[in-house]
Amino acid sequence: MSGRLVRVLAGISVAGAVHAAINVALLRRPPADPPPVRRRVTVVLPARDEADQVGGCLAALLDQRGVDDLRVVVVDDGSTDGTADLVRAVPDPRIRLVTADPPPPGWLGKPHACAVGVDAADRADDSIVAFVDADVRLFPDALAGAIAVLDRHRLDLVSPWPRQLAGSAAERLVQPLQQWLWATTLPLRIAERSPRPSLAAANGQFLVLTRSGYDRAGGHGAVRGEVLEDIALLRAVKRSGGRGGPVDGSRLAACRMYDGWPALRDGYAKSLWGAVGGSPVASTAAAVVLTAVWVVPPLAALRGSRAGLLGYVAGTAGRAVVAAGTGGRLWPDTLAHPLSVLVLDLLMAHSVIGRRRGTLRWRGRALPAPDHSGPATMGT
Repeated sequence: MSGRLVRVLAGISVAGAVHAAINVALLRRPPADPPPVRRRVTVVLPARDEADQVGGCLAALLDQRGVDDLRVVVVDDGSTDGTADLVRAVPDPRIRLVTADPPPPGWLGKPHACAVGVDAADRADDSIVAFVDADVRLFPDALAGAIAVLDRHRLDLVSPWPRQLAGSAAERLVQPLQQWLWATTLPLRIAERSPRPSLAAANGQFLVLTRSGYDRAGGHGAVRGEVLEDIALLRAVKRSGGRGGPVDGSRLAACRMYDGWPALRDGYAKSLWGAVGGSPVASTAAAVVLTAVWVVPPLAALRGSRAGLLGYVAGTAGRAVVAAGTGGRLWPDTLAHPLSVLVLDLLMAHSVIGRRRGTLRWRGRALPAPDHSGPATMGT
């Protein structure tokens, strides 16, 4: 490895850290005391075998402040663990339980469940529709705070990124990369206004949209076959002339997405292939870039390279800035950033191989295999 190449890679790492710091400074944040919401707010909660989570999620939803006209539509998506019974046991008239039939051909489970939930909601053009996963815990001002950002900046969609909780070593290595990746690579303010599909980041754990923007984009019908339906929905909003993107949700919600390595491995396997373009070529290119910029300089530093040390410090600094700005853990986790990138490489390879072989499953359902007559693609 030549010293000149290490200096170039270290320079890219420094640029990434600077860009991440700028993005964190520009990240839209909810007000500390959001104004009350005067419109109807419908929260759709898709649930498939969520008996361990749905009670806590509903309790947090029903505890929302500043939302007088709140409706919660829980969509039982073929659960076999008593999820529906637990929902029925919650004595609150704001909750409506609906049952989703098996997804029709061409539909994946979550987009279908979300569409069923929206169809069950009362229609009002000036209303708000939100989507919350069962493992998310909203804080009391979550809905009002997200809607305040939506209204203040005249957006059609906001994706308040919940504070990502991590318990095991694998979670602590991988989960913070969600925010770090878009903060490092995506120019947030430009992406918010741009119609370009490539400039999109969203998290389906917690999404908030205007009902008019949702309908204009075609709703979940426009993203019916997308594993990453959250990003695809934002792209559909952009194509229809709307605006939106990620906002700070660390003071609005928290989520422990996966519990331990097996759940994390399988969870990322189902969708990571789509995040890197859907093909082995694209995934290999992504892994090469990530490894070159954020792993090679630290390795060079171990051999005495000052440029490599600069690249390592920049990588950890960028990771620390993003963690501080999004409610993540700083030390000592950020010091292991090169190892985090290597674990992500492994997860990416596992996901793409499973996709190509047609062996991916999630929540008891097989994910459709790609058409091998041509390269796999992402998007609608």
